[in-house]
Amino acid sequence: MIRPKQERGFDVGSIDYGFNSHPRTEFEMPPTWVLWIAGGFLLGALGFWVYIGIHILAPRPRAPRRSEKQYVTILPNGDTSDPKELPCWLDKWDAERELAERKRTPTTESKKKEFKIDEPELFMSVVVPAFNEEERLGGMLEEAVSYLQSQYGGAHEGEAGSGLDKGWEILIISDGSKDATVEKALEFARTHQLEQHPVPVPGPWSKPDHATHIPHGSIRVVQLEENRGKGGAVTHGMRHVRGRYVVFADADGASRFEDLGKLVEGCRKVEDGKGRGVAIGSRAHLVGSEAVVKRSKLRNFLMHSFHLLLRIMTPKATAAIKDTQCGFKLFSRNTLPEIIPYMHSEGWIFDVEMLMLAESANIKMVEVAVGWKEVMGSKLNVIRDSIGMAWGLAILRAAWTLGVYTKE
Repeated sequence: MIRPKQERGFDVGSIDYGFNSHPRTEFEMPPTWVLWIAGGFLLGALGFWVYIGIHILAPRPRAPRRSEKQYVTILPNGDTSDPKELPCWLDKWDAERELAERKRTPTTESKKKEFKIDEPELFMSVVVPAFNEEERLGGMLEEAVSYLQSQYGGAHEGEAGSGLDKGWEILIISDGSKDATVEKALEFARTHQLEQHPVPVPGPWSKPDHATHIPHGSIRVVQLEENRGKGGAVTHGMRHVRGRYVVFADADGASRFEDLGKLVEGCRKVEDGKGRGVAIGSRAHLVGSEAVVKRSKLRNFLMHSFHLLLRIMTPKATAAIKDTQCGFKLFSRNTLPEIIPYMHSEGWIFDVEMLMLAESANIKMVEVAVGWKEVMGSKLNVIRDSIGMAWGLAILRAAWTLGVYTKE
């Protein structure tokens, strides 16, 4: 017997599975305003934890130690001096600002007082950060003292406040060196002070026939107890300079020191009425040259990638600079109070923070083409330090944007 079609099929609706597989009531979404409030809370929580994270990750430099605020030099008789106190314009500047803060009243609270830096004692200060540079330091110093002595005369010829382009000093900041960097620096100073015709040390840019006789005390050596990084060493040295202009130069001598005059000229052209200006040694004109082309493809790729990040993540004037990382930058003395007290970065990225601080104070900057060549013995690890610089730049930008770092 053939059953009707409806009897051969299955009536699903008539089967009881013990639960309702399909809800019989519709799910109602909460009102839109509730969703907006919940989203706002989530974004607020995310922002809070990002802010806390930046607070934790943002670098904060350690205070200088007692021995690090002293220097040694070579005396006229050739002996190494006992440790002497370094002059420090920043300590006086900080003391005046703190005193003014204590005396501030409601009527003067809105008035911002500008505190002037001490008058210069000489024309040019050179800060040389050095970490384990016993092999390369001598050649760089030979080229430096040759130019400084010929252009600016004796280290003690300038007079405080005279405005004369006379007098120079070199501050070598040994950044926790474990080799004979300090001994090599002092030996260089000793031979070039005591001997009228010392044996010259060949440098990256020259092989001189004779060395330059220098005045006593023109080279000062400061020893940091622990390695802080290039930025920490440079910043520490710039706290103690006495010059009308201050330049920091790498210990390897890769930048042609004779181009210092071009930096001074460029800085003077952009100085404002307060005597503030920055000149940035640049290797941008060398892109495409043999010195750059011979680099590995990886190194060039990382270089271009970092420059792209800089253009994206830094403010307008800093982003416009084509070469932020050249270790040859000059600052007028009156620029220092706008930069040095607010520095945080102690690694490779410190140059960018200096330029960002200058831009925030409306200080004009100029990029000056300088000679540069690759010098053997670089301590830069291309991959590791490129990643570190990108990370440091991101943290630095976030810290300034979110107010973790402030200029107060």
